[in-house]
Amino acid sequence: MTLSRHLVLAVLFIATASTAALAQTRVVDGDTFDLEGLRIRINGIDAPEFGQRCGDWDCGQAALEQLDALISAGTVSCEALDQDKYGRTIARCDVDGQDLGDAMIVAGLARAFTRYSDDYVGAEETARTAAVGIWQGDYETPWDFRDRKWAEAAQNAPEGCPIKGNISDGGKIYHAPWSPWYGKTRISASKGERWFCSEDEAIAAGWRAPLWR
Repeated sequence: MTLSRHLVLAVLFIATASTAALAQTRVVDGDTFDLEGLRIRINGIDAPEFGQRCGDWDCGQAALEQLDALISAGTVSCEALDQDKYGRTIARCDVDGQDLGDAMIVAGLARAFTRYSDDYVGAEETARTAAVGIWQGDYETPWDFRDRKWAEAAQNAPEGCPIKGNISDGGKIYHAPWSPWYGKTRISASKGERWFCSEDEAIAAGWRAPLWR
């Protein structure tokens, strides 16, 4: 059985809070978290990127903190659906029966990612009507934010490949153009650092995405 086939069939039961010793979880951003070495991407939602602002509000930080609070509140269970090209497990997850994707969207801290799923369109309309979270004012969708940052960075990157492969005490870490540390990161070829044209290229070469907490 291939790994991807195994993941499609698997149901992951994740203990958190008082049973943290049984499983270690770490939130990456508002739609992604790590579990015992597996990176879980919540199916059907797209949250503001860490470092993304909605006007004068740090909506990316707010989304991360909301997901962290939800995951820390009880027992998380995930049904693995697929594996994406970045090696992340795409999963439908809940905390004590509460759907994580639905909870993030109803809080106004994620969008329904209709490119891949229509599961949360109704929840998004609820948040929009209530004018909560990102719906309180003007904001840039996460996908438009990423596209804009990529286009801006690619103009000055070697061969239009803007992802920075940095080497530090934390290991080999890549920074996409929307990373809040992107502008401060310098690439030194003499240290083995390099540029990448895509996240999957960086991952295949042994680099990982940064962790924010």
